[in-house]
Amino acid sequence: MANLINLDNLPPKVKEFVVPYANKLIKLHKDNLKCIMVYGSSTQSEDFAIKRSNINLLVILGEIGIQDLKKSAKLVTGWERKRKIVPLFLTIRHINTSSDVFPIEFLEMKENNVLIYGEDVFKEVEIRPENIRLQCEEQLKGKLIRLRQAYLELGAKPRALENLMINSLTSLIPILRNLLRLKGKKELPIKKRQIINAVAEEYEVSQSPLLKILESKLGIRRLAKDEIESIFEKYLEILQKLAIAVDQLKV
Repeated sequence: MANLINLDNLPPKVKEFVVPYANKLIKLHKDNLKCIMVYGSSTQSEDFAIKRSNINLLVILGEIGIQDLKKSAKLVTGWERKRKIVPLFLTIRHINTSSDVFPIEFLEMKENNVLIYGEDVFKEVEIRPENIRLQCEEQLKGKLIRLRQAYLELGAKPRALENLMINSLTSLIPILRNLLRLKGKKELPIKKRQIINAVAEEYEVSQSPLLKILESKLGIRRLAKDEIESIFEKYLEILQKLAIAVDQLKV
């Protein structure tokens, strides 16, 4: 634990899980380990629900060969059973050569993280606005396709639709945050509720369906069975409107 830093910046429950995991990574990879970061909702007490949220952990190695993967395989699979820590293994070279392909993912890591070991690998990473716009459009239109297909497969089973929307919203939040960036917003909200409200105002869409899905995800309240299909319909309408808006943006 002596090598770990900024632990007091993590929610207590996240810290409880991360410390033993990170210490094992340090022991396994030694000098090849360059950085460990906690990122995403795991850094925010308000948005992290211990029973429903995973802890996103970025692990940067100097090199990643099969032997390096083997070292961590037992650790990763053991924690997968607990369904808490989800590690992402990358190299610095991969980050530096992939910012045009994964601009939103890297921006989310860069702007919403707690560095707990090593050096900040995102300090020199630059993201181009046109790449952000393109990925936002691709993600929104892709979600629409997947949600429509899922509805055909699931039918109108209320709880299945509720879970579908929860999973979809989880990966939508970074897209929404970057829609604000594309509008020229300098100070972007980090908390999910604030992101939803800001996007609703900026793009003139309803925040109510999104907030209801968020509250279900956080375990605040489940959706009423008789309103789920209506919320799903409104959710699709919001995504459609945002997809059209981002397609027309000039950056």
